[in-house]
Amino acid sequence: MLDRITLRGALRTALRVVPIVTALALAGCRTQQAVPEDPDRPTDGPALVKLGPNDPKPDVGAAYGRKSFYLDRSVNESVGWFQKPSAQSWFPFRNQGTNEEVCTFEQAAASVVAFRELLKNSSSAEEFTTKFNEMFDVWQSVGYNDKRDVRFTGYFSPTFKADRSPSDRFKYPLYRRPAELMSDPKTGQPLGRRMPDGSTQPWPTRAEIEASGMFKGTELVWLESALDAYIVQVNGSAKLIMPDESVMYVGYAGKTDGEYVGLGTSFMEAGILKKSELSLAAIRRYGKQHPEEVQKLINRNNSYVFFQEYPAGGWPAGSLGVRVNEDASIATDKSIFPRGGIVMVDTVANTYKGNMVEYKNFMLDQDTGGAIRAAGRADLYMGAGAAAELLAGGQYSTGRMYYFFLKPEYVAQYPLPTPEKRAPAAK
Repeated sequence: MLDRITLRGALRTALRVVPIVTALALAGCRTQQAVPEDPDRPTDGPALVKLGPNDPKPDVGAAYGRKSFYLDRSVNESVGWFQKPSAQSWFPFRNQGTNEEVCTFEQAAASVVAFRELLKNSSSAEEFTTKFNEMFDVWQSVGYNDKRDVRFTGYFSPTFKADRSPSDRFKYPLYRRPAELMSDPKTGQPLGRRMPDGSTQPWPTRAEIEASGMFKGTELVWLESALDAYIVQVNGSAKLIMPDESVMYVGYAGKTDGEYVGLGTSFMEAGILKKSELSLAAIRRYGKQHPEEVQKLINRNNSYVFFQEYPAGGWPAGSLGVRVNEDASIATDKSIFPRGGIVMVDTVANTYKGNMVEYKNFMLDQDTGGAIRAAGRADLYMGAGAAAELLAGGQYSTGRMYYFFLKPEYVAQYPLPTPEKRAPAAK
């Protein structure tokens, strides 16, 4: 569910959503002229550049050394996505603003299958590197400057106490998707509000939506505070603990067409917190002491998010409809980057001690940052719960981002496997 310095990194944005920035971001050449170094500046022209045989290659051996159970699971999720007939509609994928073909559907699917085989069968980083560089073409994000820098923030899936019914304790709702919400059937981007006369109008502001009670009767679940509900909106998913200790999983179901403004940005512009002081904990402390003031800052964000309940096994789901995995799923702008494929991140990452360490890691592009709309931004999924919150809250770094696709001569060797048929339920 990225963007400016916003709450999402200290928290997150689908989802998936809204998919989403960090505590700090709680928040060849494209031109001969100087380009402002703004990671959130919309990307004009191609978002990817294909590396030539003499260009420096990313250190895929180091990324191979970090492989884990979560990477295996993310790869399998992408294979499953490519097996769905709907996946073919996103290919062939062409570089933004050009007729340059980055990959066909067969090439993209075979790339993930071949990658899975190499991970499984390589006996060392050296063997993996040799075979990988022989078989794959490398495409690099153009980033946000002439060095092709990309800003990496983190997101996570929070846990809150909640109830399916309102009470004096639980009185701040998350809403189901309204029938009048219009979205692009292919991209999911909000298109406005369908009116009774058939016309389309922009949605009201966040403050107007909540003051009017226009969604009364469509409440999905209720939380303890307005800030809790907002944090779930920014992250796009949550694990909710009911009073009887049962668990409800919620995820992104759509959003209005209002402009996204990060709460972290609003806190800094209001002079409440400095960038070095920004964290989810600091925002919560201030919110308890000054709830009305924080609500005014929340109301600056007019992107209003709706939710649906998810089964435990399919949560948290990214924008591809598959489960995202910690340390192995990434959220990007899907209008300029291809879905479901292999990505390598070369940056530094936050640790539980609060220091930054080298982070060269393979991930799968399985989610959409709700506030990320540029080639110079990406959001790393850190997992669920309090520990993931610590990592996401401090993730704010610069690095490089690469996509990999099989060279055409290898595609036929790695066909997409036929989906397994489920056995019929016993009568």
